[in-house]
Amino acid sequence: MIPVRGHEGQRISVLGLGRSGLATAKALEAGGATALCWDDSPEAREMAEAEGLTLHDLSRRDAFEGVAALITSPGIPHLYPAPNKHLARAYEEGVPVDNDIGLFFRSFATPEWDNFETTPKVIAVTGSNGKSTTSALIHHLLTEVGRPSQLAGNIGRGVLDIEPAHDGEVVVLELSSYQTDLARALTPDIAVFTNLTPDHLDRHGGLGGYFAAKRRLFAEGGPDRAVIGVDEPEGLYLAGQLAEGPADDRVIRVSVDRKLTGPGWQVYARKGFLSETRKGRQVASIDLRGVKGLPGSHNQQNACAAFAALRCLGLAPRQIEAGLRSFEGLPHRSQLVGERDGVRFVNDSKATNADSAAAALQAFDRIRWIAGGLGKDGGIGALAPHLGHVAKAYLIGHSARAFALQIGDTPHEICETMDRAVARAAEDAQAGETVLLAPAAASFDQYPDFEARGADFTRAVQGILAR
Repeated sequence: MIPVRGHEGQRISVLGLGRSGLATAKALEAGGATALCWDDSPEAREMAEAEGLTLHDLSRRDAFEGVAALITSPGIPHLYPAPNKHLARAYEEGVPVDNDIGLFFRSFATPEWDNFETTPKVIAVTGSNGKSTTSALIHHLLTEVGRPSQLAGNIGRGVLDIEPAHDGEVVVLELSSYQTDLARALTPDIAVFTNLTPDHLDRHGGLGGYFAAKRRLFAEGGPDRAVIGVDEPEGLYLAGQLAEGPADDRVIRVSVDRKLTGPGWQVYARKGFLSETRKGRQVASIDLRGVKGLPGSHNQQNACAAFAALRCLGLAPRQIEAGLRSFEGLPHRSQLVGERDGVRFVNDSKATNADSAAAALQAFDRIRWIAGGLGKDGGIGALAPHLGHVAKAYLIGHSARAFALQIGDTPHEICETMDRAVARAAEDAQAGETVLLAPAAASFDQYPDFEARGADFTRAVQGILAR
């Protein structure tokens, strides 16, 4: 646990008692504050009370009297489409609002660090797609070379639930826009921006607000190094804002769309090869084509971002290359579930929007595509350029018929359920093809989350492979 610093002796309200909220309340208490906890869910309140935490009804008229700050969980809207009623009250009362990420960055460094030989570092990763894989890959590579490391944030443990830093340790944080948008302190040593595609637009008041939430990670505290994916206009803009000139090597530009040139520090992938250039000269190259845990150009972008972040820490290219080859990937993200008779079964349940599904469709040559669920605004029309890889689509869930209308002449079948879709795709698949779950939709019509959807796909596949 990271005891929260700066609130000793103060009364601090905690709104939202999920994983991060409970960890925040305990970390506040450990740091000498009094945590006053609330959640509109009776079940969540009962769980908090059972763990010895103090409940404090934020709907009371005097709820904010004597309260120094309100710490909110990331899932609770603080501005768009409308602020949560308790947050609106805090604004009116002049009570500062923060989240666990802000508390972490204010509390992580301690006087004990003065005795360390190597100062601990924080690498923070944000972006629309690939941030989980990039974060996990960085953590894996550090572990492979024997560097102490912890993984937290939007993946793994809550940021305040990790252990205090050891000498030379690196904490890798995956941060969503919900987390970066509100944090009052954001001071990573290395910050990574993978890419930007439209998502969570209602929560951020449009694409500009969504990008602004991501940009805060780089603008608020000013990381020592910034690794920026420049394949979208927003990334190019961000890199340009941060760099003092073309040769400023505090900014490392990353691309999988084109060869990067110039006097600065670049990492890019072309035709399956990762290249690092500095001062106009190539200094490293890695063949990514045989890295089974990172299929497709989207995963090559993740590899480039992770490579750049670790080069900032001084790791050698050969060390990173060895770790890349042992990386098995994350569940539900281009995860190879199994193979039979030359047919691969791949779980990419995390592909919850058209852009992430497009990346998955480009990763394989001939696909039996399982798609559908609770469709998002804009549908899947943007996938049209990538449907040439699809031998047939097997559509499930609420959006099955709507998706059928949007994929044109692509052969398809309305399957409704995962079991039927997997069974029919497996029956049709031939050697050299891939049965791919890349839903391009949210899961909430049939499953509580994308993990449960991916687990159901895995269960159905394993049943077929066991026959």
